[in-house]
Parts: sequence; structure tokens; C-alpha cells
Amino acid sequence: MATVPAVPLVPPPSADDLLASLPIPIVLIDANGAPARMNTAAEDMFNLSEPALVDRGWGAIFPEDSAVRAVLFEAVVTGGEFAAYDLEIAFIGGRRITADLLVSPVPDSPGWSTLVFQRRAAATMVNRQREQVGAAKTAVGVAAMLAHEIKNPLSGIRGAAQLLAQDGDPELTDLICTEVDRISTLIDSMEEFTDTRPLKRQPENIHLILGHVRRLAEHGFARDVEFEEEYDPSLPDVDGDRDALIQIFVNLVKNASEATGNKGKIRLRSAYRHGLKVAVKGSKRRMSVPIEVCVIDDGPGAPADVAEHLFDPFVSSKPGGTGLGLALVAKLVGDHGGLIEYDRHNNPPRTIFRVLLPTAGSQ
Repeated sequence: MATVPAVPLVPPPSADDLLASLPIPIVLIDANGAPARMNTAAEDMFNLSEPALVDRGWGAIFPEDSAVRAVLFEAVVTGGEFAAYDLEIAFIGGRRITADLLVSPVPDSPGWSTLVFQRRAAATMVNRQREQVGAAKTAVGVAAMLAHEIKNPLSGIRGAAQLLAQDGDPELTDLICTEVDRISTLIDSMEEFTDTRPLKRQPENIHLILGHVRRLAEHGFARDVEFEEEYDPSLPDVDGDRDALIQIFVNLVKNASEATGNKGKIRLRSAYRHGLKVAVKGSKRRMSVPIEVCVIDDGPGAPADVAEHLFDPFVSSKPGGTGLGLALVAKLVGDHGGLIEYDRHNNPPRTIFRVLLPTAGSQ
């Protein structure tokens, strides 16, 4: 009978190492509600180091009327566990997030408590992923139906219009042909949703993809747009299909260019985000999607009544828009096992489309 080889034991991690490794922002607070320690995730969220926060206090990141300060006051007064859910938190500088706050006393250490921030974005991302999968399935069904029911009769209508042109009004028949061609082009774009073949995925350098997209934009639809790049040069390769990735980011950059009137600024940004995972379709497994690519513009953003449905087919805020571009983007991102998010900030005004993708070898 085979035996399992012994694995050399190493000392267990210290409490500090364990705290630092947790992906959830945690702050140790004293009996007055002042910060004393925090882990790496909290430093990332506050964009402030632990020594700076301890030295300057909550006033370094939260305004006087901050909801966090109100929660801490209640926790200090009650002296026990305290929680606030779905709380909108404003930072100095205008940044806002939504999170659950939980304050819990530290056992055997009177006066000391932990403050935990559970970002609501995680739950929102899971829900959005489910919505995008459902929207993509709907688009596939609708596209297949329309392609079958409409495209074939269109060729007959166009042929009849050409015959009429021999004896009728050329201007009228040209109008018929133009409209038939326009509908046929629309159906062609919808047929992209019916392509369920697996992507040809391989390791791809996302910065090379973005550079190619930028060159296409600068020599085409975004000639007068100012581009700014903010890349993390240490990013690993993504697990992706080159053509599909180009299509994703061409659509997003074109959307951003149109939002600025084709004359504003577009910022392309990449980063590595630890701890972000999404469910794998047809499996209970969760896949890490740490590669973050943002397409940021200074346009007005989508109207409030449209923003929640941007990735649904046939939803568009642009005059004459088909509402298929972002729906196709969401489908292609989902085919990569990734996720796309829309975010809007008003100080300063900017619209962010955030794409999260898996690294090569993570399948």
C-alpha cells in the first residue's frame, strides 16, 4: 500500500501575517474608536499607509459627517458588536463606495475592537455576472430567430426592388435597397451572438492588445481624442482570444470616444486585483479574474434609467443606436470567464468600463 510522503512542517504564520493576507479590509481600533492597526487590504482601500492613518486619525480619509464615524461612535457607546449594512461611505476627495461595516470586540482585550469593511461591490459583481449570462442567452435566442425569419425575405425584397428600378422611380427603389441593406447589416451584427464555438484562447499580452486598439482608434474613429495610458508593466498574460479581446476593447473605446463627442480624453488603465473571483459556468468552481482593464472617459455617462441595463441587448442611450455593442462585449467577456462593470464618478466627472479577466494558466 502506497504511503503519502511526509511533508516538512514549517512554522505557522504569525497573527500579523495572517491579518495581512486577508483580502477583506480590517482595522484594529482602540477604546476611543481611533485606528491603531490595519491590514494591507485596508491600506489599499484607504490609499493610505498604516503609520499615516494611525498618526493622522480618521480625519485623514473621512469627512466630519462620515457614516463611518457615526458607526464608530455608536460602537464605542454600546461597547459591544455593531453592524451597519449597505452603507454609502464618502471619502475626502469625493470617492464613494458601498459597504457593510461590522465592529466586533476583541476577546480578552477590553477596549479593543475590529472594524471590518465588506465591500458590496463583490455581491454586486456576482449579481451582474448572472444578469449578463442571462442577457447573452436572450440575445442568442433573439438573434437566431431574427436571422432565420427576416434575413431570407430581405434578399427577395431587394431583388424585387431592383426589378422595379427598370420601370419605376429610381430614387424610391434606391431608398428601398438602402433600407434593406441597413436591416441586413443589423442582422449580421446580431448573428455574432449565435456563434457559440469555444474561443481560441492562449496567453496574450493585454498591453499589446490595448496598443493595437489604440492605433486603430487614432487612425479611425478617434482621431481627435487624447489618449492616456496607465499600465502595470508587471501584469501576467491573460487567458484570451486575441480577435475577441480586440473586438471587446474596440467597442469600449469607440463607445468612450462617442461619449466625449470624439474630441475628449480616454484613459486606458491596467492593474492586478487580488481576491476577485467569479463562478465558472456549469461548475461550482470559482475562477480568479485578477487582470483589470479600465476604459475611462470624461463624457456625461449613461442616463440613470439606462445605466442599470447597459449590457442588455437593444438598450441604448445614443440616437439611432442598436443597443448591441455593449451586449456583445458582455457576451465576449463572459466567454472568457470574465466580468465587465460600468461605474460613474462625478468628482471629477468620468465614466469607467472595468473588464476583469483571468490570467493565462488559471483554467
